[in-house]
Amino acid sequence: MTIGNNNILPEVFISESDTSRTVSQMVRQGAARKIGPRLYTRNMSEPVDIIVARNRWQIVGMLAPGGVIGYRTALESHPAEDGSVFITCGYKKITELPGLRIVRIAGSGPTEGDMPFIGGLFMASPARLLLENLSHTKTRESATKAAGQAAVEEKLTNILRIKGDDELNRIRDLARTISGEVHLEKEFQLLDRLIGSLLQTREAELKNSVSRSYSRGEPYDPARLEQFEALRSALASTVLPTRFRSYEPGPAFYNESFFDAYFSNFIEGTEFEVDEALGIVFSGVIPQSRPEDAHDILGTWRIVGNLEEMRRVPTDVATFMALLRNRHASIMEGRPDKRPGELKEKENRAGSTYFVAPELVKGTLVQGFSFYNSLSDPLARAMFMMYLVSEVHPFDDGNGRTARAMMNAELVAAGICRIIIPSVYRNEYISSLKLLSNHKDPTAFLRVMDVAQDFVSKVTFSDLPAARHILEECNAFERPADMIKLMMPA
Repeated sequence: MTIGNNNILPEVFISESDTSRTVSQMVRQGAARKIGPRLYTRNMSEPVDIIVARNRWQIVGMLAPGGVIGYRTALESHPAEDGSVFITCGYKKITELPGLRIVRIAGSGPTEGDMPFIGGLFMASPARLLLENLSHTKTRESATKAAGQAAVEEKLTNILRIKGDDELNRIRDLARTISGEVHLEKEFQLLDRLIGSLLQTREAELKNSVSRSYSRGEPYDPARLEQFEALRSALASTVLPTRFRSYEPGPAFYNESFFDAYFSNFIEGTEFEVDEALGIVFSGVIPQSRPEDAHDILGTWRIVGNLEEMRRVPTDVATFMALLRNRHASIMEGRPDKRPGELKEKENRAGSTYFVAPELVKGTLVQGFSFYNSLSDPLARAMFMMYLVSEVHPFDDGNGRTARAMMNAELVAAGICRIIIPSVYRNEYISSLKLLSNHKDPTAFLRVMDVAQDFVSKVTFSDLPAARHILEECNAFERPADMIKLMMPA
């Protein structure tokens, strides 16, 4: 580096043999200060750790020119917790700076697939970084350089989920090509087995639980499991109310079931006047202009208004999947284009929220069922079941209606009052689901479900006109609005 005008120097620079005298003069004049071995800055005011953090990769490039950023630094795309970055270059050395620990590892320079990076550095290719992170470490300095097999499995699983089989095969081919050059032939043998296991063409002892699920052919969404654990924990630690309700064949059951079907469809945008919906359900009237919408209400009613069906709850994964698919098939019978009873094959979303990817649906439902099965309180099981189906969104359409039907079947079977979400309470319901989905916070969800069940428990459904009048008086049929709230029956 040639030093001329001090003002055009980079913020951090290195002192070399041909510039050491000039740098020393700058230090004496207060125009520069030393911040590390051969490393100086002309910034005389800010703390050194701030300066180092801002110029991290430029500093690494000065001290390890042409080095390859690899090992766990490349895998995690950031320094380790202790500030360590791992660079492969021609020699071994460690440099400690405030907030930055540069660990130079003797090894091969850039090879096929490595990408140019800032500061004259290179970034290890996916194939190389995976090999490096499977390497064995012995000394304290290198104890953290390799993230280990479980972390490699997690990376491979993410690649498989997002980019598919072809990308894993491409990475394996490149790893095979470069393994000799980077002296990681043994690590390639392990990587080859791991990829084969994920692709279900070979066997290997996998350490990562998500990777094992792929190997078994039932991959799941780990982020959703975090939500499920948060909800299960909240449900298990909360003393939930018990609002008993005896369900027997008769007007009370069928009238309550009508409003269950009516409001469950209204929430999803299938809107009818109450009298129209009554005609559809009890008189078989199908409006010629809206036959599919009418079938939505009728299909939901056939499930929630069937006492024998609503007393069926899953005892194992197989019956859970069968109940879920059969109920969806009935609810969506009038919309064959939505593939009733068939798990989705394309991603679906609500606004900017993407639900569980199609290839992860079954595995996520299976994992979620284990959380459900660990709960004993009927209300807790019901609420968990509803959220499980709603969050996974396993079907092309009709997921919310199916989720609420699954929930209320749990309650009816246990002789516990149903949960019905009135139209006016829709926003609170949707917001509570979003809070749990986006922030793993179940507080609002538990509160909304409690209010909705408490509301239903205070309505007597044996007389339909009387029940309808109470619902009207309590604003249940109103559209969601800031100034209109759900009122509790007197």
